[in-house]
Amino acid sequence: MPLSDLPPRERLALLLDFDGTLVELAPTPDSVVIPPGLGDLLARLARRLDGALALVSGRPLADLDHFLPDLPVALAGEHGGVFRLAPGHEVLRPDLPSVPQAWREAAMRLVAAHPGALYEPKARGFVVHYRAIPEAAARLRGPLAEMVDQDARFALLASHMAWEIRPRGADKGSAVRFLLARPPFAGRTPVFIGDDVTDADGMDAAREAGGQGVFVAEAFGDPAGVRAWLARLA
Repeated sequence: MPLSDLPPRERLALLLDFDGTLVELAPTPDSVVIPPGLGDLLARLARRLDGALALVSGRPLADLDHFLPDLPVALAGEHGGVFRLAPGHEVLRPDLPSVPQAWREAAMRLVAAHPGALYEPKARGFVVHYRAIPEAAARLRGPLAEMVDQDARFALLASHMAWEIRPRGADKGSAVRFLLARPPFAGRTPVFIGDDVTDADGMDAAREAGGQGVFVAEAFGDPAGVRAWLARLA
């Protein structure tokens, strides 16, 4: 995306996915490597945009705080299931259901029966990762699909070598709309950058608001390309 295509910085809102966009994907969620200086880069960019910078991730806020502590930006976690508009601010949770405990227990048993699979809990749902055993994708999906068939409030979604069950209404499109309705994002032109099918909703919401949705592979090649572009922008 040429920099000339962007609006002036005082009208730009930048919304960034985390895994696969800012950092390279890793075998497990807790093994991602944060490139040196990434936090400082994002802080500089946030200042340049007068705070109109947000991370929009499927991860819980605690994960983002762990990997990028004290980052002075808005955070949208769990695909729009939780928000914090600035460090130290109140954590906001839209009124969404949580999966039954019985589903969590069944998912953990499913993972235990497939060595190499990984269960990742979230506040209102969970993820089953199968990066280490890609041949088990369909076997893992079947029981999870049966769960959501029981309750229309929840959806089963595909991600990078993973299946996620989460409440309907929690997606990156709803996260973008939530942020754009609030300062400092309100009235700005949004650019959403992501790498995965779960980012498509965020891209669509950015386009609906007159902005752009950009896939990493198409515009930057990889997260290193994204970071280099952000450094030029900052």
